[in-house]
Amino acid sequence: MLAALTLIGTALLAGAWPTPPYTPPGGVGVSPDSPPPKYEPYSQFDFQSLNLALNQEWIELDLFYKGLEMFTLQDFLDAGMNSEDRELIEFMAEQERGHAQLITDMLGPHAAKECNYTYPFTTVPEYVDFCQKLTRFGESGVYGFLPHLNSRPAAQLLLQSITTEARQQMIFRQFEGLFPMPVWFESAITQSMAWTLLAPYLASCPKENPRIEWQNFPALNITNNPSGPNPAYPPAITHNRTALSYPGMKVTFEWEKPGKKVGPDDAYTTSSSAGEPKFAAWISQLNTTYTPLHAISEDSAYTYQPNGSVFDIQGYFDPLVNDTMFVLITDSDLHVTPYNLSLLNAHVVAGPAMFQSG
Repeated sequence: MLAALTLIGTALLAGAWPTPPYTPPGGVGVSPDSPPPKYEPYSQFDFQSLNLALNQEWIELDLFYKGLEMFTLQDFLDAGMNSEDRELIEFMAEQERGHAQLITDMLGPHAAKECNYTYPFTTVPEYVDFCQKLTRFGESGVYGFLPHLNSRPAAQLLLQSITTEARQQMIFRQFEGLFPMPVWFESAITQSMAWTLLAPYLASCPKENPRIEWQNFPALNITNNPSGPNPAYPPAITHNRTALSYPGMKVTFEWEKPGKKVGPDDAYTTSSSAGEPKFAAWISQLNTTYTPLHAISEDSAYTYQPNGSVFDIQGYFDPLVNDTMFVLITDSDLHVTPYNLSLLNAHVVAGPAMFQSG
């Protein structure tokens, strides 16, 4: 043993290091002679991805506290929740303080500060529904860019925060009486898709906040979107409730034209480089599935919810459409996978909208 330690000490003094035991070849940043990690953006892509994520964390911090300020304990009791549920929401707000501080530290002196927000709810059930949808696209937005960051150290820390947000999203589903985890895989979306969903709720921001350099697509509205809140299914750990929609269901859309002012202080403008609308793109789990549009006009159309499953393994299958998922209007049925989903951006006519299937 003493001889082995002497050999290691000699190797260290010589600037060498023995091959780590039980470590197969490959990997990034795992070699003893790798440079020490720097938890900061390595590129503008990194900075703007983290900038978007920080704005998401700030609104979640404000939103969670907003519901506690806006609604009394009796309001929560009437919705089937209690004081301990309120305390859990308050703790989730505290988690957002940590998430915002983490990204602020990585971005440095140019990190965005908290903004003023506008919200679409007036009741506790509407508040909970908005929370589960906001955390859904915040979570999925990070999944979309995480493997593409140049800064792998920053990706590591962001991964450790987004796993907490995933748990928050599941809790809000339980508060809403929805089945907590109705899919086998969580969806990823692009930064522009996440920014399109986030921008309408930012009313104004400090002038020194860096601009969010992602595209804003025209808004999409699912006019017959199933509703999550249902008094028959009060808050619970789980309900074996039926899906809110079904394969073959007619789904109707309306969308805005490009050129609308959106975001804080109306400082952003929606745009699209796509051609004529032809398809509804359903982003769900590992798949992007297309269904043809019917009765297409300048700003409306309908389609039918697709059937099928992600996997069908010896009779165990995962429905293709489930959960709170994402639908867009596109000019093409371009084949994309979760890793190269950003290729779809150029073909987006409008959206995404969040489809409440289960």
